[in-house]
Amino acid sequence: MPEFYEQSTDSLLRALQAGELTSRTLTAACLARIDQLNPKLNAFVSVNADAALAGADAVDAKRAAGQSIGMLQGLPVGIKDNMCQAGVSTTCGSRMLDNYRPPYDAHVVERLDAEDGVVVGKLNMDEFAMGSSTETSASGPTRNPWDTDHSPGGSSGGAAAAVAAGLVPLALGSDTGGSIRQPASFCGVVGMKPTYGRVSRYGLVAFASSLEQIGPFARDVHGAALLLQVISGHDQRDTTSVDSEVPDYSVQHSQSLAGLRIGIVDQHYGEGLDDEVEASVRHAIAGLESAGATVSTVELPHAKYSVATYYLIAPSEASSNLARYDGIHYGHRTENFDSKNDGLVDLYCRSRGEGFGAEVKRRIMLGTYALSAGYYDAYYLKALKVRRRIRQDFDKAFADVDVIAGPVAPTSAFRIGEKMNDPLAMYLSDIYTISANLAGIPGISVPCGLTSAGLPIGLQLQAPAFSEMKLLQAAAMAESAREAIGACPVS
Repeated sequence: MPEFYEQSTDSLLRALQAGELTSRTLTAACLARIDQLNPKLNAFVSVNADAALAGADAVDAKRAAGQSIGMLQGLPVGIKDNMCQAGVSTTCGSRMLDNYRPPYDAHVVERLDAEDGVVVGKLNMDEFAMGSSTETSASGPTRNPWDTDHSPGGSSGGAAAAVAAGLVPLALGSDTGGSIRQPASFCGVVGMKPTYGRVSRYGLVAFASSLEQIGPFARDVHGAALLLQVISGHDQRDTTSVDSEVPDYSVQHSQSLAGLRIGIVDQHYGEGLDDEVEASVRHAIAGLESAGATVSTVELPHAKYSVATYYLIAPSEASSNLARYDGIHYGHRTENFDSKNDGLVDLYCRSRGEGFGAEVKRRIMLGTYALSAGYYDAYYLKALKVRRRIRQDFDKAFADVDVIAGPVAPTSAFRIGEKMNDPLAMYLSDIYTISANLAGIPGISVPCGLTSAGLPIGLQLQAPAFSEMKLLQAAAMAESAREAIGACPVS
């Protein structure tokens, strides 16, 4: 029988339902694998083994008593360290929140508990989700389990690495400009950003409130669909949460793609795209066409402005959201302060200077500048106008196609340290993913191949707002049409 980390989500669920596997046994196996591999990967920043085993025992007791069991059936889950869990350290990868323990659960944590998921621990991330490599974390970088000299992507690199390495079968990340899809591509797993408003952000520590969404990581599309089903739905505590019925996201892998209209964007295949990535993505799209889909070209004329637009809007919102961390109301307070000789501004400056890392400081300064008097209209307001044009481009394209297919990132996983001294090169890692966040539409990354060096490549699919069902169906067909990339070689 395959090890638990080699099995599909379906297989694990069937074994739990049939009593062939207990939640405690599975959770204990995950904890043992974390003990074995996390020292070299640094995917988990904290593990609550006692609480996880107690939660697993509670699910097993319910099953033994014949009680109804939730959708997750006792599956272990990891959560990114920017989602609040009552009494559990939530650092956002930052020294600023080193001692923060929330008094409440995020909405998604409540949903995991309600559907009998077992939360194992918190996953590493770029500081305040600002990064594309999980190298800006105060807890140190996460390493890609396919090759530990390489980055797992970011900012949800810990979640992607944990699922790829089989530390947990499922994980939750957040996506502000590609922070689920890019690490999913780099680590060879499925990662999905839902439509903005589909999943409540209550309890998600804010970075850029109009862009970020919580979404699932899994080894397969069915696992991602299951976890999306669990966390989706209206929450009155989040004013951006949309009050609409959540479909049944159960995915039929055998469903025909006849009639599915796939759009490709010529601009996605220009300068900067690695040849091996392009070949794998085109091969995957050809596989979808062979399965019955039709393929045509669509235009996204304003997509070329996505990176510039994003790096005005996101830092501006970060500047506002992170203003609360002043060492008095919230966050790290400097010890280098003389109350007799220093003023309040000194306390603010030293606390924030010590608490925030270089990338967060850079983005706060960019955002503050863009919002400042005399520059607001020229930068932030103009960026909002371009954002609307980007959304209109997608609306027009989706009048002719059902999904848009293309690369997730220009390259496969780059080496740790390779881009840290070149912020622009790092920002361009998200060139194909950012536009979905600006438009508020869903996107998913599905593994579609390996480079000659043995690093994973992802296919990105995007769909109209609240069309997650169609997106998952197309992703399931892409998954079944491709050749298996094999198990992650970490050991």
